[in-house]
Amino acid sequence: MAREFKNHDLFEDFSKPGVRFEKRPAKTPDGKTVPGVYNAWIWLDNPAQFNSYTTEMVKGVILAFRAASNARDVNCVVFTAVGDKAFCTGGNTKEYAEYYAGHPQEYRQYIRIFNDMVSAILACDKPVICRINGMRIGGGQEIGLACDFSIAQDLARFGQAGPKHGSAPIGGATDFLPPVMGADRAMWACVMCEPFSAHKAHHWGMLADIVPALKIDGKFVANPLVETARLTDEYGRLIYGDFKTGEAAKEAKALLAKGTIDLSLLDAKVEEYCARLLLTFPECTIKTIEELRKPKLDAWNRNKENHRAWLALNMLTEARSGFTAFNEGAKDDREVDFVLLRQKLAQGQSWIGSLHDEIQPKTKK
Repeated sequence: MAREFKNHDLFEDFSKPGVRFEKRPAKTPDGKTVPGVYNAWIWLDNPAQFNSYTTEMVKGVILAFRAASNARDVNCVVFTAVGDKAFCTGGNTKEYAEYYAGHPQEYRQYIRIFNDMVSAILACDKPVICRINGMRIGGGQEIGLACDFSIAQDLARFGQAGPKHGSAPIGGATDFLPPVMGADRAMWACVMCEPFSAHKAHHWGMLADIVPALKIDGKFVANPLVETARLTDEYGRLIYGDFKTGEAAKEAKALLAKGTIDLSLLDAKVEEYCARLLLTFPECTIKTIEELRKPKLDAWNRNKENHRAWLALNMLTEARSGFTAFNEGAKDDREVDFVLLRQKLAQGQSWIGSLHDEIQPKTKK
């Protein structure tokens, strides 16, 4: 006799604009469909804004992860996004600039649900695979780092953006990156805000796997924009995974323009991981994963509430200016005048007054 189950979901309808949830039939490693068992796919669906998450999308991700976590017929979760340009570039800067900037009490409430989103990923009762279909930047990097496995197409770029755009990467990056890639590399990534390639991310231990996505004349080729051989520069430093410069970069861009992006190898690799997880004891697997999550989870739980308070107050000063500049500046001029800002602060100028307007980009959209 079939058992009558209780429903542990918080809502019957957990759909939200910008987030899609689907169950795909699980498959064994040899490709056979398993009746009655599924992999849950959670999609960020805001490609026009590089899958940046709005307030409603954050709610949708939380509810989707709760539903996947509770689903008795789900083997694992795949967290991904629509398109081939971006997994996620973080919070929606248009919403930040036009609604939250200058309103710390509102942003404090927003960060409450952002924290809940990260915690929902870290607390999922199923293994979570981040399928990186494109760039993973800023807060997008942070929610990706909360996942258990990260698999990327090798055209994807990675990085943090906080200190360049008026924030600090304390939505997970400062907690998760040190145990993942080491203290100095985490410091470089979080403070310098320079993008790095999927090849470098894999080399540094941030990705479980990478696969090519560029197809030229019917064949897959590695990302031509990066050095994929273990080369050294004139100082003997390893430059594996660095972006090419000069003539090499021009040639690589021309080659890139000739090809098409095909994510079939990414999908195949993700399905391979899902299938391998299928052939394990589910409770032994999640207990193992819970133990391996602890370095990230311990740091996150220690810091998330004081992070929330700081981020809220910062909306009165640097965040207000940084998000406004990014939202209103021209495509090639979306940062404040950092030198002028430091000069004015050194002279004792207050944030109350004209400082915000004086450091904004000179050109507008």
